[in-house]
Amino acid sequence: MPKPQTLIACDCAGTMSLDTEALQQGCGAERIVACSRACTADLDRVVKALSGEGMVLVACGQEAARFETLAGEIAAESGRAAPLICADIRDRAGWCAEGSATAKQAALLAEAVLDAPMTPLFDIESPGTCLVLGRGEAALEAAGRLAESGLAVTCVLDDREELPPEPPASFDLAHGRLRRASGSLGGFAVRFDRFAPLDPAGRGMPGFAPPRDGAVSQCDIILDLSGHPPLFPAPHKRDGYLRADPRDPLAVARAIQAASGLTGSFEKPLYISFDTALCAHSRAGQKGCTRCLDICPTGAIGPDGDSVTIDSGICAGCGGCAAVCPSGAAAYADPPVEFLFRRIATLATAWRKAGGEGAPRLLVHDHETAPEMIRLSARHGRGLPPDVIPLEVNEVEGFGHAEMLAALGAGFGHVHILTSPRTGIAALAPQRELALAIAGREAVSLIDPADPDRLEEILRAPAETATAGNPILPLGGRREVTRSAATALRGGTDVPIPLPDGSPYGMVEIDTDACTLCLACVSLCPAAALGDNPDKPQVNFTENACLQCGICANTCPENAITLSPRLDLSPAALAPRVLHEEEPFACIECGTPFGVRSTIERIVETLDGKHWMFAGGDRIRLVQMCDDCRVRAQYHAENSPFRMGERPRIRTTDDDLRAREDEGRE
Repeated sequence: MPKPQTLIACDCAGTMSLDTEALQQGCGAERIVACSRACTADLDRVVKALSGEGMVLVACGQEAARFETLAGEIAAESGRAAPLICADIRDRAGWCAEGSATAKQAALLAEAVLDAPMTPLFDIESPGTCLVLGRGEAALEAAGRLAESGLAVTCVLDDREELPPEPPASFDLAHGRLRRASGSLGGFAVRFDRFAPLDPAGRGMPGFAPPRDGAVSQCDIILDLSGHPPLFPAPHKRDGYLRADPRDPLAVARAIQAASGLTGSFEKPLYISFDTALCAHSRAGQKGCTRCLDICPTGAIGPDGDSVTIDSGICAGCGGCAAVCPSGAAAYADPPVEFLFRRIATLATAWRKAGGEGAPRLLVHDHETAPEMIRLSARHGRGLPPDVIPLEVNEVEGFGHAEMLAALGAGFGHVHILTSPRTGIAALAPQRELALAIAGREAVSLIDPADPDRLEEILRAPAETATAGNPILPLGGRREVTRSAATALRGGTDVPIPLPDGSPYGMVEIDTDACTLCLACVSLCPAAALGDNPDKPQVNFTENACLQCGICANTCPENAITLSPRLDLSPAALAPRVLHEEEPFACIECGTPFGVRSTIERIVETLDGKHWMFAGGDRIRLVQMCDDCRVRAQYHAENSPFRMGERPRIRTTDDDLRAREDEGRE
């Protein structure tokens, strides 16, 4: 973990209790500068620290812009300046009714100095072609204002709308019914029925051209003032799609202002990295895992043969697909899950180093609405309890069961996830249920407070805690961290833990009476959890590798396979075990083992004397031979199609001489 050279700890004019020694111990700073007004009276101490060597960590978030400007000025004058990091501990941990929150402050400072990996970006180009959908004056006025801002605007009114007395000159006007829309900012595709553009030709009032169905076009921005249901699922997450109630002038004005700014070149994070080789969606046309397809709120994910495809332009970065993906094919990249595990471990470790008593609780929240609620609670209420450490993430839907268990395994006693009206509960709730089943107690809760007072009330109510005997260091992928955390929480039990249906861990059970050992399941298993034995008919299974994707069950021609969701923490789950095996059949000619004895015997019983091809003679013996012996037997059989008659004798020189002699005699 990076360590700051200097920590500037400000008690904000004496309104915040600070234990400087404990803070220094928790974040690992080499020296600490204590002050009361770092932004004004004690600014010279900040200047001195920034003029020196090493990283400077300022425990203040409100005046971060001031300190960054100061660092820039020092760098411009001297040609160098110490690296600066500002961390808010006042509004997140400084003010609370219970008094000091030193251990939490140290944890937040330690987390602030972590080096976050760069997020991959891609460019979106939006030249400014805007489609306005609606009716009446609201749509026409919005189209006119957007045209004035420089956008190329087409306004499509409902086909029942009458033409305005003065047709617009600054934008295109048409009638139509939108049938379908797809895409996102800079790349929308639309299709209209009864589309009729304005026809300006002729005398008198202009009219509309004859309507036609199936008109298609593209645009960069869509402003929807129709008052109808949204065009897309999770419309607030669709870049470039703006929607407002046409009866609300303020909402319309805000939408117009937002649309006018959506021109030019934009950088968007590539939220999800995807590896098609790991995807367990399908194999050979047999349907398997659909978890990401089922929970994607924006419709950015679609099937693509044996894999799925993710439209990065539509993806809003909730991370739900990465949280539910059993194989790791979909991985969150803003930032990677490994960095989130590192943040969790850093918070828990710094809490203990700073002398925190008991197990802290983790408050997971998004970056939009929750920070303001926490700030209001700190400034005007009782603040967060001293044992509640906030953890800000992009979207809480991406905080899946593995992250919940990582927090419990790293030393947190309880995980509170702060949701909002925009949170995808349908994706988050099953992850919580899975985490609870693995942890064995109610140590994760979803909370949705309406205001800061309610947030304080919830966090001060008794909560069940679950702590690991020895805190783990969450390393590896989601599956590895889940297993190590579960082992720490459960004490290494050898009894498999039953899990809810749809869980990504479990057992494959085979009905041995129905299974014919055709090995179709083995050939299509995407995770190699099912394997065979080249020396005998056998199906092996490694439980720790099983994704519970269902491809094996859907592939089995005898319907002999069922899935049993569970988590086996014993060492036996890490090694292959035999699910079904039989003795091979010995070839009746050479004795070489081949096939499955029960299958060969069943075929012989079914065909011998009962099928016209095997009636009479010894043709049934072919079924009881290995491949080589079967070919030889067919070749040497009477009237064999493989023999093609007697082979011609090779012609020699003597044959030619003899032929010439015969010709001379004639």
